[in-house]
Amino acid sequence: MKLVVGLGNPGREYAGTRHNAGFEWVDRLAHTLHATLRPEARFHGLCAQVREKDTDLWLLEPQTFMNRSGQSVAALCQFYKIQPDEIIVVHDELDLLPGIAKLKRGGGLGGHNGLKDIAAKLGTQDFWRLRIGIGHPGDRNAVASYVLHPPRKEEAPLIDEAIQKSLEVWPLIAQGACEAAMLKLHTKA
Repeated sequence: MKLVVGLGNPGREYAGTRHNAGFEWVDRLAHTLHATLRPEARFHGLCAQVREKDTDLWLLEPQTFMNRSGQSVAALCQFYKIQPDEIIVVHDELDLLPGIAKLKRGGGLGGHNGLKDIAAKLGTQDFWRLRIGIGHPGDRNAVASYVLHPPRKEEAPLIDEAIQKSLEVWPLIAQGACEAAMLKLHTKA
């Protein structure tokens, strides 16, 4: 992997919302890697560069709002010549219950506006995704409000657990052993 993108919305009013699970994941990874995310205007986001085993790893949190995340991702990818299969996008997932995290490459976009914009700007859906389950409100008309609010008190520790469990497979992902990471992440204890 050369680029880890955490999806979310910038601004204090969105901090701690379900939609910002990707930001939370990247913040924790940055802490683990002793990296500091800083504003980078040319990439429309917060960025950190980390040297991992002779490879530069970029951490990115687009500050363009969710539905324009592709602008940020494409700018960094074009500048550093990063290919789609070298990217992992970490995002909230309505189709997974809180407490579940799944890793996959390519596939559908599930109506996720951040993923749609990234796929449109890259010209492909063939990038890795780490999906952090946030659950579904049950009514598709309630989705926009649901994702822009903090999780209920019984959901918050489950989402936190999914983030933590998925961070534990980061060393495998970093080595390019994504299938091994998938197996470990998707296997119940």
